Amino acid sequence: MKKPIQFIIVIILFAQSLAVNGQVLSKEKFKEPSIEYWPRPLWFWNNATVTEEGIEKQMLAYRDSCGYGGFGILPFGKDFKPEYLTGDYFRVYGKALEKAKELGLTMCLYDEYGFPSGGIGLHGGDGLPRFEQQFPGQTIKRLDKLEDTTVGPTVYKAKIPSAGKLMSIVAMKTNTLERIDLTDQVSEGYIKWNVPKGNWKIMTFTCVKDPDVIADYLNPDAIRNFIKMTHQEYYKRFSEYFGTVIHGTFFDEPTMYRAEGRMWTEMYNEKFENKYSFSPAILYPALWYNIGPETESARNLLFGFRAELYAKGFTKEINDWSVKHGVWATGHQDQEEILNQVSISGDYMKSFKYLEVPGIDKIGGDRPAERFYKLISSSACNWDRQLVMSETYGAMGTFGEKGDITWNELFSIAMDQYAKGINMLIPHAVWYDVNHVTYKPELSHRNPLYADSLKVFNQFLSRLNCILQKKARHVADIAILYPIQSLQGDHYLDGPLGKYKGGVDIPYTDYIDVANWLTNYAGKDFTFIHPETLNEKCSVMDGMLHLENKINWEEYKVLVIPSCKTISVSNLQKIKDFYENGGAIVFTTRLPSVAVEMGKNEELVRLIKSIFPKGENESAIYSNKKGGEALFIPEPTAENLRESLRDIGSDYDVDYPVNEDIRYIHKVIEGQDVFYFANTGDDPVNIPVTLRGNIKLQSWDPHTGEITNINSRNDTDSKTEKESTVANLRLKPFYSCFWVGNRKN
Repeated sequence: MKKPIQFIIVIILFAQSLAVNGQVLSKEKFKEPSIEYWPRPLWFWNNATVTEEGIEKQMLAYRDSCGYGGFGILPFGKDFKPEYLTGDYFRVYGKALEKAKELGLTMCLYDEYGFPSGGIGLHGGDGLPRFEQQFPGQTIKRLDKLEDTTVGPTVYKAKIPSAGKLMSIVAMKTNTLERIDLTDQVSEGYIKWNVPKGNWKIMTFTCVKDPDVIADYLNPDAIRNFIKMTHQEYYKRFSEYFGTVIHGTFFDEPTMYRAEGRMWTEMYNEKFENKYSFSPAILYPALWYNIGPETESARNLLFGFRAELYAKGFTKEINDWSVKHGVWATGHQDQEEILNQVSISGDYMKSFKYLEVPGIDKIGGDRPAERFYKLISSSACNWDRQLVMSETYGAMGTFGEKGDITWNELFSIAMDQYAKGINMLIPHAVWYDVNHVTYKPELSHRNPLYADSLKVFNQFLSRLNCILQKKARHVADIAILYPIQSLQGDHYLDGPLGKYKGGVDIPYTDYIDVANWLTNYAGKDFTFIHPETLNEKCSVMDGMLHLENKINWEEYKVLVIPSCKTISVSNLQKIKDFYENGGAIVFTTRLPSVAVEMGKNEELVRLIKSIFPKGENESAIYSNKKGGEALFIPEPTAENLRESLRDIGSDYDVDYPVNEDIRYIHKVIEGQDVFYFANTGDDPVNIPVTLRGNIKLQSWDPHTGEITNINSRNDTDSKTEKESTVANLRLKPFYSCFWVGNRKN
C-alpha cells in the first residue's frame, strides 16, 4: 500500500532525529555547531511593505552577520503589506522559503497575523475579524449567571434568557445550601417551580457568544477551522518545504482569561456527561459560591474538565496537525506569571501535555517568568518531551538611548533558562523595518549595541543547543507536587483580582516560592509532578519514587507537597506509600484537609493523621522502620527548607555551598553525564562541588568551545561505602560551563 506523504515525512524526521540525538557527544560539533543548532528568532514583518528583494538581502545578512539559523516569520501591524493570506502574501512568503533552502536555514511557521492565535489579524494585525467572517458560530463563548431570589412556599415563574444556550438552572437554599436542579422544568422559554419553604436563590447559567471573536479554544471543530484557514493554506502551497525547510509551527498566547475569565463552550455538558456518566448541571453554583462540603470536589470536576477541554481543544489540535504534516509544534500562554492559573491556562502543566515542545514567554515589565520556567520544563519531563521553548527578550528595552538591554543581562537570562530545562531559546526579535520597532530590543547586526558580538552570543546559544537539545533524561532527587487540585478547589469566577490576574488570590499558595528557594538557596534541582502523573506514571520501589517514562525516567528520594488545602486521596495514598517505603516527604505551610473525591474527606484526614499524629501542631521529623521521614514546615523559608533537606537526606546528586547566583541542570545523554553550571551574577565563583558517584570529568566551555580536563578527587563514605566526586567550580561573572563525564564502574 502506498504511504501518504505526511507519514513518510514523519518517518524521515524521526530517523534524522535519531541520527543527531543518538550519537555520543561530539567535541568537534560542540566547538563548531552545525546550522541546525543556531538560534531562530522571530522575524517581524512589521508595518511595512515586504518585498522579495528585501527578504533575500535581510536573510543573508542575518545568517552571516548575526549567526541566525532560520526564522519564524511574524506578520504584524495595520500597515503590513502585502495583505495577509492573499496571493501576493504567499508569493513573498514562498520567496523566503526558497531563500531559506538556498542558505541552509530552517523556518518555523507562525500561525497568526499579530497575536494571539485564533483571530487571524484581529489583534496586532489589521483588525479584520477573518475567522468570525467565515465561522461566525465558532468564536469564543462565555458562561453567564442570572440570579433571582424567592421565599417559599410559593410558585416561582420566570422567563429564561433568550440569548445563548441554557446550561443549568439550580435553586439553592440560602441557610442549608441544599440544591435542586431545575433545568428540566423549563417549558416554552419559562421556568416554573413549586418552591418549598425557605429562602432560595435561583441561578440560571447560559453559554453566550462573547464580543471577542477569536476562535473558540474549547471547541476542536473551531480550531480545526482556524487551522484550515492558516496552517493548511501554507501546506497547500508549500508542502515540499514541510519537514525540510519548515521544521515547526508556533502559536501565541491562546489564553482563557478572555470572555471575562468565564470561557465556556456549548458542548460542555454533553462532553462532561460522556466522561463522567452524570450531568454537571447541579454543580454549576460551585463555580461562584460555596455549596458546602462538595465545593472543592465540584470545582475540581468543573474547572478540571474545562482545563482538559482547553488542552485538547486548542493545543492538541495544533500539535496533531503539525505532527501529521511532518513538523513539531510549540507555543506559549499569556500571563504565565500568575500563581493561580485556573481561569488563565486552566491547568498550566496540563495545557502542554499534548504539545511536542512546551513553551514560555520571557518579556519585559513586571513579568517574572523566570520563577515559572521549571513548570514548563517539568511538563516536558512529565510527558516525556525533549524540547522546551522560550520566546525571550521581547519588550525588555531598559538600557541606553536605544532602549536595549545589556550583554550581561542577555547572557544571564539565557543561562538561567538553560539551567532550568529550557533548550530552545527563540530571540524576540529581528525586525523587517528597524524604523518601526514596537518591542525593543532589535537583535540584529543593524543595532550598534549588538553588532560586534551578536554572532559570538549566538554561537554560545548554539553550543548550548548542541548539547542540551539531544535526547536525554533529566536527573533530580527532588519532586514537587503541582498543587493544581488545591488551586481549583479554592478558585471561583468573577474574582476580585480581575480576569487578567487570575481573579482569585489563593491564600497560603507557596509552590512557586518553595520551588525557587530550592533552586536559588538550597542549590537543588527538582521536577514538578502533576497529580495525574503521580497517579498514572509514578511507582514506589526501594525507597524511591520512580517516574516511569520511556526516555525521561527519573528517581526521587524526596517529595515536597507545597501548601494544599485540597488533594486527591489517591495522590495522598501514594505519598504515604512512598514514605512507608523509605522515602522522604516534606509538607509546607498547611496540611491537606479536603479530598478531591466526593465523600472522602474523613478518609483523607485519617491518612494525614497516620503520617502526622499531631497534625499541624508540631514541625518534628517523623520516621519509620524503613527509613522514611516525614516533615511539616508550617512557616517555610529559604533557610529552614535548606536545613530540612540536609536533615532528612544526604548523598544528593549535586551539592555545593549556598550561592544564589548558581544554577545547574544534570542530564544523562547516551550514558554520559552532562552537568551545566551557570553563574548568573556579577561576582566570580570558586566553590567545591560534590557529585554523586565516581566520575571522570572534562570542562566544555560553551562561550569559547574550549575543552579541558578537570582536576577532581574521589571520596568514599566509610559508613555507606558510597562514592562521590569533588571538583572546584570556577566561573567568571555571567559565565557558564559544562562538566561532561563518564562514570567508573
